[in-house]
Formats: sequence, C-alpha cells, structure tokens
Amino acid sequence: MATAAFEDLAETFEFLDDWEDRYRHVIELGKAFPALDDSFKVPALKVQGCASQVWLRPQIDAGRFDFQGDSDAMIVRGLIAVLHALYAGVPVAEVAAIDATAELGRLGLNEHLSGQRSNGLRAMVQRIREEAARAA
Repeated sequence: MATAAFEDLAETFEFLDDWEDRYRHVIELGKAFPALDDSFKVPALKVQGCASQVWLRPQIDAGRFDFQGDSDAMIVRGLIAVLHALYAGVPVAEVAAIDATAELGRLGLNEHLSGQRSNGLRAMVQRIREEAARAA
C-alpha cells in the first residue's frame, strides 16, 4: 500500500548493500528535504518523544495528507523525508492503514536505528496518524 515515491525509495535501498550506505542515503535525503520555515517551529507542531527536536506541520489538500517537517539532526531530517515518501498524497482516511513498521522494515531501518531514534520515529508516525484521523 506504499506510495510510488516510497516504492522508488525502497528500490534505491535494495541497491545499497550495507547499512552505512543506507545511513548516508538517509542523511542525503534529509539534506535535500525542504526546511520548515522557522515561524512553524512552535510547541504545537513539535513532536514529543524524540531525542532531537522535530516539528511536523500537517497539510490536507482535497482529502489527501501531506506535511512539512524539520529537525535539528540531519539523520532525523532524513527520516522525516522517508516518512514523507510513505505518507504524502495518501487519502487521510487511508493513512492509518499503512503499516509503517513493515514498510520501514523493507528499508532495513528497524534493526539499525538506536532505541532513541526508533522511539522518535514511532512518535512521528503516531503524530502523522493522529493528524490524519483529525482531518478525516
């Protein structure tokens, strides 16, 4: 049920043999991901449960979910970009049906992130689901 953008990302990850290459790719995704304007880095958009500072700004257009996001850690910005590939453009009513753990597992992220990063990633997914449910 992944988006075409996420499928493209999964294909790229298949070609990257070791975790260090994948890690570097996630960082590159973070560098390329558009920064969130500082005016949106407010407590209401901050994701709790992340070791780094993380902000997610949901955007709903014609019933489809999208978001902007940012972090003070480049690897986390990359994880935000990965989540964007997974969720952007999905109808809000279908966001909850996406098994983020399984999809991210396809990239090999689950077993290679620290406990704190994994918790933060779960917190971001939870926030995305909550925002989509609120909009549905």
